[in-house]
Amino acid sequence: MILVDSNILIYAAKGVDPALARFLVVEEPVFSAVSYVETLGYHAIMPAEKRFIMKFFRGSQLVPIKTKVLREAVRLRQIRKMKLGDALIAGTPLVHGFRLATRNVGDFAWIPGLEVVDPLSIN
Repeated sequence: MILVDSNILIYAAKGVDPALARFLVVEEPVFSAVSYVETLGYHAIMPAEKRFIMKFFRGSQLVPIKTKVLREAVRLRQIRKMKLGDALIAGTPLVHGFRLATRNVGDFAWIPGLEVVDPLSIN
């Protein structure tokens, strides 16, 4: 399974690359509550983008932010300065054994044990 970061959902909703839609079907994606808030809470979301994202959410598993994820996020932030949302996003696949799909590979590359994939760079 793969945890899909908010930026991947946004790119897919905007139709940046048709391969992203296929990636989201093939990879058994799951999402964090953080991505739910980040994507749907975006003040300038367009109606078509919102429909796409809501369809994704209805068809995918929500991974809640439980205590183990919170502890992992704290641990990561103690090691290196990072945004709260990124720490929660990174903590989720570390705790659950998922890979992480994101465009911001560099933000997560330093984390041992976290497999990070940029779907737009896959040939």
